[in-house]
Amino acid sequence: MKIEVTRHATHALLTFEGAVDGKTAPEAQAAIMPILGEFAVVVLDLSRVTYMSSAGLRVLLLVHRQLVAKKGKTILVGLSEGLTDTMRVTGFLQFFETHTTLAEVKL
Repeated sequence: MKIEVTRHATHALLTFEGAVDGKTAPEAQAAIMPILGEFAVVVLDLSRVTYMSSAGLRVLLLVHRQLVAKKGKTILVGLSEGLTDTMRVTGFLQFFETHTTLAEVKL
């Protein structure tokens, strides 16, 4: 898994590539946590995520909870059909603003 972090004036953009699973979720969490201290709005571009396990979903939930506590929000971009279905069934989808492409995100 690869994570690219881009800092903007109003938000941070994290672009993920590869699988977010039990092995890589701690790495993802370690990359995201410092960003949560800096920004109240975090955009996660997941369009290049090939697989996300329950460990990856836990990381997303942690991000959501941290940002909501500081009146912020998490925006997910580029969810695959399979991940969208999983998040809908588990109820996770209701916690996030979602968009198909980065161009759709208005901040």
